[in-house]
Parts: sequence; structure tokens; C-alpha cells
Amino acid sequence: MKNKKSNSTTTSQKGKQSKEKSTKSSMQSSQLMKLFEDELKDIYWAEKALTKAIPKMIKNATSQKLIDALTSHLEETKNQVTRLEQVFESIDKKASAKKCDAMEGLIKEAEDIMESCEEGAMCDAGIISAGQKVEHYEIASYGTLRQFAKTLSLGKAAKLLKATLKEEKAADEKLSKVATTAINVDASQVKA
Repeated sequence: MKNKKSNSTTTSQKGKQSKEKSTKSSMQSSQLMKLFEDELKDIYWAEKALTKAIPKMIKNATSQKLIDALTSHLEETKNQVTRLEQVFESIDKKASAKKCDAMEGLIKEAEDIMESCEEGAMCDAGIISAGQKVEHYEIASYGTLRQFAKTLSLGKAAKLLKATLKEEKAADEKLSKVATTAINVDASQVKA
């Protein structure tokens, strides 16, 4: 009798595992998975573009606090590119980029600000403004990607994306602190 019950439990467990595998398999070939991969390519392009854009911001910044914040975030951004490659690997895909029109526009706006303002506090305030727009885009992107990964039961990807989301939020807070502790006040005192 005990043996029959054990076999019935085993059969039930196998059926449950098979159903879970089937559900996971169908999720990973779903429209959400396709969107997840597409958005991943988008942010991968964006992060790689930022590794080229941030050094220009550093070059144009005059506040040492801003230079330090940007330099620190440049290193984080390089690590985020590597982390995104790990996310691609975790879903058995080759890392590839798709041009991100939004990030291209944000980088262009930052370049325009730096070209149109005089060196000093005003330019620093403009760099912070542009930088925070970038951070907010990244926060939205990583928050969405993390939620997609959780829905798709992609635990490793969700964990990696959560780490980057945390860094992006911290970078935004650091830029706010740099702006409010000196730069915005200094820029407000510069005559137009």
C-alpha cells in the first residue's frame, strides 16, 4: 500500500514538474520574452554609447565633485556593460546592440548644452541636468527589464538587472547632491 502511494506521489510530482517546464518554455518563447530581448539590446547600446559620452562630460565639467561623480559613474557604466553581457549569457543569447534612439537624443542634448554654455557653474548645472535625464531613462529601463525577467522566471537576469538599477538610482542621487550643495547656487549667481 505504501508503495502505491509513493508511486502516485512521484507521478503527481513529475506531472507538476512537466507542467512547470512547459509553462517556463512557453514563457521564454512568448511575446514578453521577445520584448525583453529587444529592450535588452536597446539598453546595451545605450550603455556602450555612454562609455563614450561620459568622458566628454568629465572634460567639460569644472566642479571637482561633479568630475568625481562622473568618473565614478563611468567605471560603473563599464561594469554595467559587462553585467548586461552576463544577462544575455543567462538567457543563452549573444550580446548584441540595437540603436537606442532615446539615448542618442539624450546624449545629443548633453552635447548641445556643453557647446552652448560657458565653462563654469552654468555648464556644470547643464551637465547635471543632462546626466539626470540619462539616469531617469536608465532607471525606467532597468526597472522594466527587471520586472520582465521576474515575470519570465529569469532569476539570474533579474538579480543582475536589480544590481544595475540600484547603481543607477544611486548615481541620480549623487548628481542631485552635487547640484544642490553648490553648483545650482553658483550658477544662479552667474549673470546671463
